[in-house]
Amino acid sequence: MARSSVLARASHLLAPVPTDRRPRRFAQLLVGLLLYGFTMGLMVRAALGLDPWDVFHQGLTRLVPLSYGTVITIVSVLVLLLWIPLRQRPGVGTIANTLIIGWATDLTLAVVPPVHGLTGQILILLAAVLGNALAGALYLGAGLGPGPRDGLMTGLVARGVGSVRVVRSGIELTVLAVGWLLGGMVGVATVVYALAIGPLLQWMLPAFAVGRVRGPVPPSVDDVLSGPEGR
Repeated sequence: MARSSVLARASHLLAPVPTDRRPRRFAQLLVGLLLYGFTMGLMVRAALGLDPWDVFHQGLTRLVPLSYGTVITIVSVLVLLLWIPLRQRPGVGTIANTLIIGWATDLTLAVVPPVHGLTGQILILLAAVLGNALAGALYLGAGLGPGPRDGLMTGLVARGVGSVRVVRSGIELTVLAVGWLLGGMVGVATVVYALAIGPLLQWMLPAFAVGRVRGPVPPSVDDVLSGPEGR
């Protein structure tokens, strides 16, 4: 009885899992998150700049004796805690996002050596941006919950703090500035990622949106696509 009661309470803390096509949803979620972590590692190896949150993550590694992926995971947990006063309910995908992406990024950095030469750096960057868009389409299309950072943004918007673009821009400019001051890598890739990831996601997402053959993109996904990340 006690165990079933605990499980019941835990289930109420999470957003419900869609009942249709669950095997595909979970498989797509896992592949998307692993690919997301892999492409984040490639961005680091390209050494041409990072997206705003990853500039922040890299900056934090200058302060604490922890791996890049561990910092990503810790920040994800802390951001997820900010959902509580916003009354946001994480999904299964949100929890998986928190646990998997940082680990996959560290694994990538362990097996992919630094890239030398501008041509190689550019090729790695292009692969990282395209792969990251595909990873985001897989993960978001599974429909199992937004990433911690996107949930923070949508929660603030729901509480009337501002529009999606205003809130998102404010959050990302803040973490970008703090990360840069801490020594995070800002460069041409920061601009390329910001300009390319939204259109690429918009183009790829319909092919991977589980349970939706046609029709407009759901509002929750529109919120994600209004900014550069799906984490």
